[in-house]
Amino acid sequence: MTRTPTVLAVSGSLRDESYTRTALRYVLDAADERGAETTLLDLREYDLPVYDPDIEDQGDAAAATRLVREADAVALGTPVYHGSYSGALKNFHDYCGFDEYEDTTVGLLAAAGGGSYGSTLDHLRITVRGVHGWVLPHQVGLRNASSKFEADPDAIDGRRFRDPSLQERVEKLGRSLVEYAFIEPSVTSARSAPAED
Repeated sequence: MTRTPTVLAVSGSLRDESYTRTALRYVLDAADERGAETTLLDLREYDLPVYDPDIEDQGDAAAATRLVREADAVALGTPVYHGSYSGALKNFHDYCGFDEYEDTTVGLLAAAGGGSYGSTLDHLRITVRGVHGWVLPHQVGLRNASSKFEADPDAIDGRRFRDPSLQERVEKLGRSLVEYAFIEPSVTSARSAPAED
């Protein structure tokens, strides 16, 4: 019997009308349609003081990190700030380590106010790999995020994507998180395995 995958999305935006948060809800909706149990970890709702390794039990850190540790797959979403990810997400990421991410499937999403998000996704990929997370090849960047949505009272957060192909990319991230939630990454393959004598 196959167990139900759990997919967590972490929103690194503190804005009330966050495009990052809306996009992550589309990710979770697609994961839910594939049978996953989904949760949004909205960093606005947690008390997370600036990480200090000399202080135990800071604010809501234990509850927030437990969500990551118990998830089978995690989507990290962030606005683009100065070519990288938000301070809110960086601070939360500092609370997390191998216990939270090792062998966990991770998907990445960045929402840029302008046109560039590549370095943000690269920075996230590097830091997740640093704690042994397995980052999906499929990632999503939204250029000029405010122009990618239009009002629709029946849509998630009252916003729908203007471009169906972009919505499909976002939803594919959710489906991929479910598909690869239980992958067991290996550093060897048939091609790279040493030949037998």
